[in-house]
Amino acid sequence: MPVAIITGASKGLGRALARALAARGWDLVVDARSTGPLREAARELRGAGGRVVAHVGDVADGGHRAALVAAAAELGGLDLLVNNASALGAEPLVRLAEHPLDGLRRALEVNVVAPLALIQLALPLLRNSTYGSYLSSYEGEAPYIGEAPSGRPGGAIGAYEAHTTCGNSHNSYLSDSTPYVGAGGAVLCLSSDAAVEAYPTWGGYGASKAALDQLSAVLAVEEPGLRVWCVDPGDMRTDLYAAAVPDDDASGRPLPGTVVPALLRLLDRGAPSGRYPAAGAAAPADTGSAR
Repeated sequence: MPVAIITGASKGLGRALARALAARGWDLVVDARSTGPLREAARELRGAGGRVVAHVGDVADGGHRAALVAAAAELGGLDLLVNNASALGAEPLVRLAEHPLDGLRRALEVNVVAPLALIQLALPLLRNSTYGSYLSSYEGEAPYIGEAPSGRPGGAIGAYEAHTTCGNSHNSYLSDSTPYVGAGGAVLCLSSDAAVEAYPTWGGYGASKAALDQLSAVLAVEEPGLRVWCVDPGDMRTDLYAAAVPDDDASGRPLPGTVVPALLRLLDRGAPSGRYPAAGAAAPADTGSAR
C-alpha cells in the first residue's frame, strides 16, 4: 500500500484528505499539536483498515519531523508528503504596522522552514517511491481543478496557474499533451491566495506562503523525478480562519472536504508540478484567503 505523511491532520483539510486516502487503502503518518483531536482522528482513520501512525508534536521541532519520516520508513517508504500544518503569525490577524515580529518568525518557521526541513529528511524515501510509475502510461485529460480559464470553457486543465513565481519547465503544460509524471513520489504544499494577492492584515501569513510557493517551484526544478504541487485551497470554514478573522461570519464558506476531490485528481492523474488554485479560490478583497 502507498504511504503518506500529512501534517496538521487532526482537523480541517488535513483530516479530510487523510480520511479520503485511508478509504483508498493508504497507510498514513499523521501529526498535530493537540493530543485529543489527533487521537480521535487516528481512531477514525484506522477504521478504514489501513495502518495509521499518529505523532503528537510541532512540525517546527526537528526531533518530531525525524519521527514522522522514521515512521513512514517503518511502514515501507513514502509516496506522498503533505505539508498542511500552518501558523498565522498573529491571532487575530493585524496590519503589518502592528504585526508582532515573534509571530512572523513563528509563521515562517512553521510555514516555510519546517516544510523544507521535512522535505529534506523525506527526499531519499520520495526518490525511491515507485508510486508514480503506474501513472506513466496514463492517457487522458489533465487534472481538472477550479474553473476553466477564459477561452477554454470546460477545458480539462481547469485553472492550472503558471504563476511567474512558480515557473518551471512544466508550466507550458497543455490539456492535449501527455501529463508529466515523475518516477518517484509527490510533495503537496498547501498555499493561499494571500501568497499572491495583497490583502490587508494577511501580510505576514501571505509572505510565508509566498516563500513556500517559491521553495516548491525550485524543488520541482531541482527534483524532476518528483511531482511538486502547491495548491491554494481557497475559502474554507476552518478553525484557522476563525482565529484569523474571528468577527467574520464563515457559515457560508465551504467545508474543507469540498477541496479533497481536486487534490485527489492531482494525485490520480499525475499532474505536472506547479501551483494550482482550487475552485472558488478568489476571496473578497476585504477579508483575504480563508484557511
